Amino acid sequence: MKKSNRLAIDGGVPVVKDSLPSGVSGPSVVDEEEVEAVARLLRSQKLFRYRPDSECNLLELEAAELLGVKYALAVNSGTAALVCAMKGVGLGPGDEAIVPGYTYIATVAAVVAAGAVPVIAEIDDSLGLDPSDVERKITKYTKAIVPVHMRGVPNRLDSILTLARRHRLKVVEDCSQCVGGAYKARRVGTYGDVGTWSLNYYKTISTGEGGLLYTNDRDVFERACFASDPGLPMWGGEDSRGIEFHQDPFPGETYRPSELVGAVGRVQLRKLDGVLAHQRRLKKAFLAELDEPRAYRLQHVDDPAGDTGVSAGVIVQDEELARGYAHALKAEGVPVGTIYNAGIPDRHIYSAWDSILNKRSHHPSGYPWKDPAYRGDVQYSKDMCPQTLDLLGRTLLLNFNMNMAEEHARAMARALNKVDAALGT
Repeated sequence: MKKSNRLAIDGGVPVVKDSLPSGVSGPSVVDEEEVEAVARLLRSQKLFRYRPDSECNLLELEAAELLGVKYALAVNSGTAALVCAMKGVGLGPGDEAIVPGYTYIATVAAVVAAGAVPVIAEIDDSLGLDPSDVERKITKYTKAIVPVHMRGVPNRLDSILTLARRHRLKVVEDCSQCVGGAYKARRVGTYGDVGTWSLNYYKTISTGEGGLLYTNDRDVFERACFASDPGLPMWGGEDSRGIEFHQDPFPGETYRPSELVGAVGRVQLRKLDGVLAHQRRLKKAFLAELDEPRAYRLQHVDDPAGDTGVSAGVIVQDEELARGYAHALKAEGVPVGTIYNAGIPDRHIYSAWDSILNKRSHHPSGYPWKDPAYRGDVQYSKDMCPQTLDLLGRTLLLNFNMNMAEEHARAMARALNKVDAALGT
């Protein structure tokens, strides 16, 4: 065997000789624009969001225009956006909401915060909700489906929306990891009743922490506003953007964002399409360099053009072989591992949601699972979604970031080609 074809773990020359650049999308493009926006805001000493010309108001208007929706609401985290979205669609005690077994725990925590019970469903080879399992888990208590567009890849929205219409269910799109992504030429989050973004440090654009909710439904928007601030509509008798509320307010928690979120968010929003374009070029270069696979298949992507390009999912034939691929790829200079490893408490995987699986409540009543309004009987266990654990145990995520060039992505593909040729059958 030529030394160039010999795996690095067997003494061959690694494909990637220098470390791949690391980085996070939004923070990697922070420059003097964000610094100046924050400095200008601090010098003004106008740090409260309720002003017609506030940074948060302007962020909402600009985000709504970019998304092509009527209403947007800035909040202080992606989790807060989800909680407000759940309350916005009327989710509450006695209701169930179907969530995927692969998402950050914030998704299910938001369902609980609204007083409803999460029902955990399988994912499929899209690494998003499996529509067939969603349909199996719909009960007379189901009120909402929560598709999550994980790692920049839009969920199977056509199938999910068809189910929702058939059963008259609400759809809350969690776009925290797919900010700016699209599905059939429309931004994700605009298909369901409401969509949410996270602006956390690790996201496509970032304000450190922050979130955004958006919708075309006036009632959902107003309820989300009340859920975000118990003081509404005190500030001048109407919302400071000139929106007069039609509904009576109800008390909720305070998820009001800092003006710093608005200032940084506006700058980052202007950079969003540039971030997406670069990440998509990287993924396109990676995919173009791949040989015909021997022992893996690529993650299913319903709409490749809408994928944000932050990662590529490689689903290997079996779990043991996947771990072998990961070990060999690391030696080739491509750090990667399977998504699921037993014993590692990754809060993105349902088996590590101990507080949910054990139905832990902030109150001795066992709310919401034992709320008198809830007549269902949802049961959880660590092995309740075997298809999900099997897929995640065989899936390698190869990640792209803003500090990479296309040649880095091509080198990652050549490393995968080399490992697949040596270990695949």
